[in-house]
Amino acid sequence: MAAVQGGQVEAVEEKDIKTEPSNDGGGNNNANDGRLLSTSPGSSSSTGSNKSAAGAPEDQQTLLAVLQFLRKNKLTESVEILRREAGLPEDSLDLKGGDTSGAGSGAAAGTVDLAGGDASALLSRVTSSASAVAPAPTKAAGEDQPDVNVVLSAYSQQGDPPLYQVYYSGLKKFIESVLDCHRAELSQVFYPLFVHMYLELVYNNHESEAKAFFEKFSGDQECYYEDDLRILSSLSKREHMRGNETLLDFRTSKFVLRISRDSYQLLKRHLQERQNNQIWNIIQEHLYIDIFDGMPRSKSQIDAMSGSLAGEGKREANKAKVYYGLLKEPEIELPLDDEDEEAENEEGKPKKKKPKKDSMGSKSKKQDPNAPAQTRIPLPELKDSDKLDKIMYMKEATKRIRLGPDILPSICFYTFLNAYQGLTAVDFTDDSSLIAGGFADSTVRVWSVTPKKLRKVKSAADLNLIDKESDDVLERIMDEKTASELKVLYGHSGPVYGISFSPDRNYLLSSSEDGTVRLWSLQTFTCLVGYKGHNYPVWDTHFSPHGYYFISGGHDRVARLWATDHYQPLRIFSGHLADVTCTRFHPNSNYVATGSSDRTIRLWDVLTGNCVRIFTGHKGPIHALAFSPNGKFLASGATDSRVLLWDIGHGLMIGELKGHTDTVYSLRFSRDGEILASGSMDNTVRLWNATKAFDDLETDDFTAATGHVHLQDNSQELLLGSYTSKSTPVIHLHFTRRNLLLAAGGYNP
Repeated sequence: MAAVQGGQVEAVEEKDIKTEPSNDGGGNNNANDGRLLSTSPGSSSSTGSNKSAAGAPEDQQTLLAVLQFLRKNKLTESVEILRREAGLPEDSLDLKGGDTSGAGSGAAAGTVDLAGGDASALLSRVTSSASAVAPAPTKAAGEDQPDVNVVLSAYSQQGDPPLYQVYYSGLKKFIESVLDCHRAELSQVFYPLFVHMYLELVYNNHESEAKAFFEKFSGDQECYYEDDLRILSSLSKREHMRGNETLLDFRTSKFVLRISRDSYQLLKRHLQERQNNQIWNIIQEHLYIDIFDGMPRSKSQIDAMSGSLAGEGKREANKAKVYYGLLKEPEIELPLDDEDEEAENEEGKPKKKKPKKDSMGSKSKKQDPNAPAQTRIPLPELKDSDKLDKIMYMKEATKRIRLGPDILPSICFYTFLNAYQGLTAVDFTDDSSLIAGGFADSTVRVWSVTPKKLRKVKSAADLNLIDKESDDVLERIMDEKTASELKVLYGHSGPVYGISFSPDRNYLLSSSEDGTVRLWSLQTFTCLVGYKGHNYPVWDTHFSPHGYYFISGGHDRVARLWATDHYQPLRIFSGHLADVTCTRFHPNSNYVATGSSDRTIRLWDVLTGNCVRIFTGHKGPIHALAFSPNGKFLASGATDSRVLLWDIGHGLMIGELKGHTDTVYSLRFSRDGEILASGSMDNTVRLWNATKAFDDLETDDFTAATGHVHLQDNSQELLLGSYTSKSTPVIHLHFTRRNLLLAAGGYNP
């Protein structure tokens, strides 16, 4: 960046921009390197002879400030090296800067404000502004080996408050005057600069200047930052900023901007010519410029990817290898005698099944090159009951209706009456035999949606009387006296926000405002475990498709991976800047997707705990996620009423589905992946042609390398149908094994 060393200006600059700078983002972290590093984009003099740095009175005063700062923190070796490099006499630090009282002018835009005279006064300003303006990088005044860049950067940020408007207006005027092709890209700088300049004014107790700055420029920001600006406007005093974690994250994390090299050079040249240190320091410290070679992006391309709390996702973050393929299916022999008993046409049924078994067998022999190794993560072994369930699944699959644009699914809507807006979560079992609801009164209710009623297992005394060798032992252990269509599960002490059935239908997970996730037995309808790890409300939980593992996400901004037989989480996925609002397992159980109020989606590797994908583009908190059955694609829905489609392999947005008029709360792909169903708070279910959306995709290496996305505005072509309920927001969708669509929601009179 602006921190330059030796004489190779361009080479170092390119390298520092392309890779994230260490610690404070100011380039090289060389507190003990003995060279004075310049934070001004125009000070090329520091790249030549280091001794000349002490020549000007301003530079000498700055040097004395830095030397005293290093001495105060007992970095005597660094003091000596820097003093010798700058050619200062040994007693220079004892002079208190008396010979440099003629400090340079601080009134001119872009020059450092040095009015104040002696070096000790300057030092006090350096240390106070270092701790006040940049609390996160510097941590404390006595931290080991403070970076010179941090000191100088923080010092120069203590500029003249009225000039903030001049700095910002000057940059705005410049960007509005450049060519159209560069204007859209450079305009991305406005929002993060506006926020950081406003926060600096507030933090340094310039309340009236901060208010004037906000009123003058807040209207220029993009419409999708309205909610953030509303929160920002309430922070008018320094005390308001304390304890605001989202704000602290914005201040310390780097806002990512993706800009073409040509546009970046224009911006850099402008700041160099104007000597605009104020803006350059913010770009250094708080922004990450992700430069790419090629044509600048258009306004529509930028808008498609913008809107998150921390800017766009870095391209580097989306280049890790993701094994999105499906795991090999276990080979299970179909018992033909069972089929003979069930089938009316004894000859026809096995003939239909045999090709199915053969095709399953051939699938299992061909290992998907994009699939993870079977043993990459430990998965539970199949029990006999699981094998029976898989056989039933294969039988159902033969009766599945193949959906398409001309063959749409029937939709069965389950409306919860008299819930008084208290229904907060819904889930169906995979075989569609049970439905569960989480409620604001802290209860979980489970219904049977088949004629078969819910029964508890008999007591231990009664179980001893059962003949365990009998063929119908599974029926005999159930207590008929307890049979009912509904079971209510009590245990949580706050609203239940997330529920998930286990794949084998033996367990149910629920997450609540009380900060716990509970595991319930559907044999005894009692709570088996309470998982405590989150300190705040847990918004969502989801079982792995293979069982055993589950994921939870909450207000503490992290997602946790659990195993049912462990009290403590196996992994903690940390990286979101706001609440984790929804969670979803990948079909191969090796990855987890999380959606957040920071308007990003992250994909996490279960094995390593690393974030392997960051998707940005939504303009509001994300509330729905769904993986395609083949594991290649991800769909997301948010409060911005849009459904976005993502290519997991390339790490790119590939589609945008517009049509809903309120928050998209649920998404589900049909069993064959042909159709995507979306449910919204606008009381509608919409069906989209997923096959066409993915087949029209043109992803090449150039697109992946630059992040250019050419989204077709073809929502109307992809929309297959829209179905409106009377007054019921759709909060859950589920495709049965035969591709019947089930929807659920609470009636809102």
